[in-house]
Amino acid sequence: MKIGDKIPPKTKKFEIDKRLLDLAEKAESGCSLAFGEINRNARINGEKVLNAFVNNRFSSSCLNGTTGYGYDDLGRDTIEKIFAEVFGAEDALVRHTLVSGTHALTVALFGLLKTGDKLVSLTGKPYDTLEEVIGIRGNASGSLRDFGIEYSQVDLLPDGTPDLAEIFRKGRDAKVAYIQRSRGYSHRPALTISMISEIVSAAKNANPDVIVLVDNCYGEFVETTEPCDAGADVAVGSLIKNPGGGIAETGGYITGKKNFIKMIENRLTSPGTGREVGCSLGQNKLIAQGLFLAPEIVAGALRTASFVQEIMTLLGFNVLPKPNTKRGDIVTAIEMPDADSLIHFCKGIQKGSPVDSFVSCEPWDMPGYDAKVIMAAGAFNMGASIELSCDAPIREPYTAYIQGGLTYATGRMGVLVALQEMLNNHCLKTWAL
Repeated sequence: MKIGDKIPPKTKKFEIDKRLLDLAEKAESGCSLAFGEINRNARINGEKVLNAFVNNRFSSSCLNGTTGYGYDDLGRDTIEKIFAEVFGAEDALVRHTLVSGTHALTVALFGLLKTGDKLVSLTGKPYDTLEEVIGIRGNASGSLRDFGIEYSQVDLLPDGTPDLAEIFRKGRDAKVAYIQRSRGYSHRPALTISMISEIVSAAKNANPDVIVLVDNCYGEFVETTEPCDAGADVAVGSLIKNPGGGIAETGGYITGKKNFIKMIENRLTSPGTGREVGCSLGQNKLIAQGLFLAPEIVAGALRTASFVQEIMTLLGFNVLPKPNTKRGDIVTAIEMPDADSLIHFCKGIQKGSPVDSFVSCEPWDMPGYDAKVIMAAGAFNMGASIELSCDAPIREPYTAYIQGGLTYATGRMGVLVALQEMLNNHCLKTWAL
């Protein structure tokens, strides 16, 4: 240093108890099989995405956006062709104006269902934010029930797996059969593609004309095939989850058979204009680049999830899925003994985040939920659950739902910071360390 140069401030590293660091090394040694499978899937999915970009002649012109009505948006239209190919579908709608997974599902359901039609959920009670859309909770005006659409559901079996016999019985007179791939805020297994294939077969055997719609949120690129590959008619998801690769700032997608996408596009905008309108502004580059990176970003999230499974199991917590079992999504559910433990774990995740690490997250009355919810999400894109995040309703059983991690190194450290927060607040059994 020269005289007069300013002395740089001292950097402060995370202070993690040595016992936790030692346990982390032990946990990592138990992840080798899982990491090998994750790496293999990432390679296959990465090649699939690259092929789709090449096959659909994605060009530098596609990176430009449109304004106004958005007619003849080359980038938007090409991205939709790429999504359709990647997700094993005939057609796709990919728009930044779909503000969430719930919004994309709502547009799809209202496009497919009319007054007098029947909707049946084949995987039990749907995710909280969809309850008011259907009309089974609250008094939200404009719900499916408001429009005279009937709803029923097939509860899961005690072990959390689908009841195929009951699906066959209740699917007979349904117009749309709904499948939720991820666990949501329920303590049940996420669905693998093979399980989705079995459910689709049961529903189609009961009623060949039933439209099978899959909520694919959190499940994209976890395996090397997707719901439409397994026979689903429509699959829906959010771009600030897996397929946005941590780059897309907002948006959602709807993929499926051409005739069903045609029905849905008239609810995306309006009958007559359908998919032809909807300017992309500056979002084409972000959506395309996010999809291109998604297989590797999802792999980072899955490595983090495997680490969480191992280290929490070593600490005596019950986790779902269990270590080294086949996954259907990027979410890991951790049963906590009490609300205090749950809250401190989430606070720790926030402390180990790149954005707003200094903020203390607190439970609050979040719109669309029937209990207070705590959300730790120090993300570059607000609410992007492909980035390391943890959330939970404050109700029994006290379960933390952790997902994401753009890189394994940062995801791993975020988890260790959360465990240190629990240790500092006497929420960890020291005998397990």
